[in-house]
Amino acid sequence: MNRSHAGLLAVVLFWALVASPAIAQQQHEHEHESGAAAVASIKLDAGRKWVTDASLRDGMADIRAAFDADHPAIHAGQQTDAQYAVLAGRIESQVNSIVANCRLPPEADANLHYLIADLSQGVGLMRGQDPARTRHEGAALVHGALRAYGEFFDDPAWSAEPPANH
Repeated sequence: MNRSHAGLLAVVLFWALVASPAIAQQQHEHEHESGAAAVASIKLDAGRKWVTDASLRDGMADIRAAFDADHPAIHAGQQTDAQYAVLAGRIESQVNSIVANCRLPPEADANLHYLIADLSQGVGLMRGQDPARTRHEGAALVHGALRAYGEFFDDPAWSAEPPANH
């Protein structure tokens, strides 16, 4: 190999090593933008559910109550854009309250962020903010977040999972 090729190879390898973390982060962000649910990244705490606090439990109960009230219309394909917008507003309000008031240990909080990400993306989709995706897809993200909450977070008042599929 001559000197110019060796120099070029060194530059390419250098940039490959430097750029790899950025590329991985971009791919991770793209997966979430492309419809991959963030809750798929939640892990249990050494086989146990994560602790919760009153703020988280109350906020999630309110989100679930709002979602459950609209679920029959969503499932039947009869939820109007205006109804999706109202539901999105109710969920967003509770998400904001959870974020402002929830005090979990760092590892539990880190896993909660995946759930919050899907709730927030679901809110945006239910408001019609992505013309390539449907409001129904937003409701599906919220539904998945509700299911994940029951699976990964210890909330004694959380009963059976919300209604099945949309």
